[in-house]
Amino acid sequence: MAEQLELPFDPPLHEQTKPCDRAEMRVKVLRTAETYVTKDRANEHGNMEDNFKTIAAYWSQHLGTQVTAVDVAIMMALLKIARLRSNAPNFDNWVDGCGYLACGGELIRNQLRDEEEAWGRGG
Repeated sequence: MAEQLELPFDPPLHEQTKPCDRAEMRVKVLRTAETYVTKDRANEHGNMEDNFKTIAAYWSQHLGTQVTAVDVAIMMALLKIARLRSNAPNFDNWVDGCGYLACGGELIRNQLRDEEEAWGRGG
């Protein structure tokens, strides 16, 4: 799972010369995000869930309130969305936002599965 989603596009999406229709661009953004979040980057960046939990602990301490790994995924996606306000043509932010939401989806799914298993064990 990708921990840092800011990778260069080859070629950058905004420099690709072949025109594409609306659906093709959506697919390019999502497929690029898919590549980032499914490529094994743990050797370089560590485990995504562990990293998000570490970030959550730092943010919790700094903010004086509980922050979860899922919150980190949401906040990082919101960071990418905020960057789009000043530079909407920057496709990296569109892709990264999708990637962070995908990571959050995985984290919440795992959390719900763990909670269901705990209830099944009488926990």
